[in-house]
This record gives sequence, structure tokens and C-alpha cells, in this order.
Amino acid sequence: MNAARGRTAAAACGLLLAGCATFSSDGGMDDVTNLAQERVGAPAAAVPAARDADAARARSDALLRAPLTADAAVEIALLRNPALRARLGELGLAEADLVQAGRLRNPVFAYSNKRNAEVTQIDRAVLVNVAALVMMPLALEIEQRRFAQAKLVAASEIVATVAAARHAYVRAVAAQEMAAYAAQVVLSAEASSELARRMQQVGNWSRLAQMREQAYYAEATAQLARAQQAAVAEREQLTRLLGLTGADIAFVLPAHLPDIPTTPFAIVDAERTAMERRLDVQVAKLDAESVAKALGLTRATRFVNVLEVGYTNESETGDARKNGYEIELELPLFDWSESRIARAEIRYRQAMARTAEIAVNAQSEVREAYAGYRTAYDLAKHYRDEIVPLRKRIAEEYLLRYNGMLIGVFELLADGREQTASVIAAIAATRDYWLADAALQLVLTGRSPGAVLARSSDAPSLPAAGAGGH
Repeated sequence: MNAARGRTAAAACGLLLAGCATFSSDGGMDDVTNLAQERVGAPAAAVPAARDADAARARSDALLRAPLTADAAVEIALLRNPALRARLGELGLAEADLVQAGRLRNPVFAYSNKRNAEVTQIDRAVLVNVAALVMMPLALEIEQRRFAQAKLVAASEIVATVAAARHAYVRAVAAQEMAAYAAQVVLSAEASSELARRMQQVGNWSRLAQMREQAYYAEATAQLARAQQAAVAEREQLTRLLGLTGADIAFVLPAHLPDIPTTPFAIVDAERTAMERRLDVQVAKLDAESVAKALGLTRATRFVNVLEVGYTNESETGDARKNGYEIELELPLFDWSESRIARAEIRYRQAMARTAEIAVNAQSEVREAYAGYRTAYDLAKHYRDEIVPLRKRIAEEYLLRYNGMLIGVFELLADGREQTASVIAAIAATRDYWLADAALQLVLTGRSPGAVLARSSDAPSLPAAGAGGH
């Protein structure tokens, strides 16, 4: 009687667990969106909207009708980036595993029919895996942790996509602006070269000086080609991240990057912030906990790999039907599961080592990223407040001297080249600030920048201004 009650209780427990194992209405995306919004703000709300293809397309079309801003680029990437949608599919797979862990295994029905000339023997049996039923709560807990981990990973992918979109946007706008200034250099160099050629023809300019102006024009033309190609490459990189095709690739970028803020972003105890908020750190912790739980499950099932209990029914021709039960147990005569236990323990030690590695890297990366951010801010501010205004005043002074016939046209053109080079460097400094800002936000709350932001930020060089003279 007690055994029967125990079996009934176990079955009831299993049915209760199975009843709870259902798919959520949102597939876990509400939690993912909340995690992402805490780190990147309102743009993360676009992720759930991406499930409605028509609404996502209408929203992205509206954003593309105006010159693209950084926030608009981020929102479009979250709506249309195919790689992000593919990676977010892992969340659904994790939930499927969770639901499966909370479902009873199907019973096994066995049937045999044996006959001879006079007797027919029929055996029937229904077997239920009791070991799986007993271990279901622990297995369900493990899958719940893995589902929670999958949510963190999904939020991390969103944060990384936001950082990558901002990174690509900044580079595309800066490359376009640099190409425009490089074109101005070519126009100035062309005018200077033509003037030098004419003056050399009438004997008012030396052949050497004329060739120097011609060489500068040729080098400036080559640099323009490089700058234009860089602008195309950066724009295409942004196009890929936004998931755009067809007519959508004709989006318009603004002529300039936004100015840097009045004051730099300040953080207190950056290392602690990274340890508390970085998603990859939280994923590593959950992974170690999941492996530890799996190790407990492995030890619990070390000696009982298969335990099935079921109802049997046997009947023979001319005899009364015989009812009973059947137990199938795998005996550990040859395989004592030492290797399985050893593998689980090794995996646990690996998980702990990975967690320590990620924690150490996170603290180092946030220090490096903040130092790079402050340096980029200081340089951009220096160009904005010191170098560019000084170059402008110098240009005004050269123009006054030219109007007073104190200098010639070539000296005026040479100063214009130097001023343009300073502006190009200022654009690069502003670009590097916004790239450093995107990297810092990712490192603080998301994950290691890794390949997400691992692209060079070198500005195209310009040929040195040729010195005029007879």
C-alpha cells in the first residue's frame, strides 16, 4: 500500500511539473528588452517590434526619409539586422529546452504475441521512466538557469548591435566629411598647379617650383581617391549593419558629426560598475552555477542510469489473465560512470576559470576604455577650442597680407592647405571621441568589445603643402 502511494505521489508530482512546463507568451523577450533598455535606453524597445515585419518596415522607412541620425541608425539596426534576429533565435531554443525538461517522458508500450498449435500467449506492458521523473525537478532547475543565461546573452547581443551601429555610423559620417574636404584640397591644388604652369611659361616662376605644385596636385588627387573609397567602404559597412537593400541604400547622412559634449562623461568606481552590470560577467556566473547543478545531477544519477517501472498484463489461451508489474534497471557492472563524473568536474573547473578570466578582463577593459575616452575627449576639445580657431585666425591674417600685397597667391594657397589639414585632423579627433564613447558604453554594461569595435580609426593623410618660390 505504501509503495503504491509513493508511486501515485511521484506520478502526481510529475504531472504537476508537466502542467507547468509551457511556452511563455513573449518567449522571454520582455525580460531581454528590459535588460537591454537599462543599458542602451529607449532604442531597445525596437527589438520586440521587429517581430512584426510590416510594422518594422514602416518604421524604418519613416526613419530613412530624413537624414540619418545616430539614434535612428541604432533603431533601424535593431529592427532589420538579420544577424541579430538569428542570434536572438537562440532564446527560443533555450525556452524549448526548458519546456522539454518539464515534460514527462513518453511511456513505453510493449506488446508480444506468441502462438503454437494450441496456445496463444499475449504479453502487454506499459513502462514509465521513474528515474527521469524523480530527477525532473533538478533538471528543470538547470534548464531554468540556462534560459536565464540565454536572456542575458540575448541582451548582450542587442547591446553589442547598438554599439556596432553607432560605431559604423560615426565612421561613415566622418569618412564622408573627410572626402568632402579632400575634394576641396584637390580644387585648391589644381588652381595652384595651373597658376604655377602659366607663370612658369612667362618666366615668372621657376621650373622646380612649378613641378612642386604639380606634384602636390597629383598627390592630392590620389588622396581624394583613397578618401572617396574609404567613404564608400564605411557607408557599405553601415548599410550591412542596418540590414538595408534595394532603394533603402540611398539613405542620406548628415554633413557633419555632432559636436562633442560640453563636459566629458564621468563615472565613479568604473570597475565595480562593470562587475555589477556587464552582461558577459553575469552570463559567466550563471554558467558556472549551471555546471555546478549539472554536476550534482550527474552524481545523483551515477548508479541509476535507467530505472523504468510499469504495468504488465499477460494472457494465454484457456487461462485467466495475469496482471503485475515490471522493473527494468541498468546495472553498473562494467560502466561505473567515473568518466562522466570526471568530465562534469572538469567542466565545472573550466567554467570557474572562464568566470575569473572574464572578471579580470572586464576590470582591465573598463580602465583602458575610460582612459581612451578621456584622451579622445581632450584631443577633440583641443582641436575644437585651440587648433582650428588658431588656424582660422592665421588664415585671416594671411588674407589681410595678401590684400596688402605683402605676400603672393602661392603663400595664401599654401596656408589654405595647412588649414584644411587641421580641419581633417579635427574631424578625425571628433570621430575618435564618438567611437571611444560607444566603446566605453559597451565595455561598461555589455561585454568585451572584441571584434565588435576592432576596426582601425586612422584618418587619411594629406600631402604636405608645397613651398612656393622662384
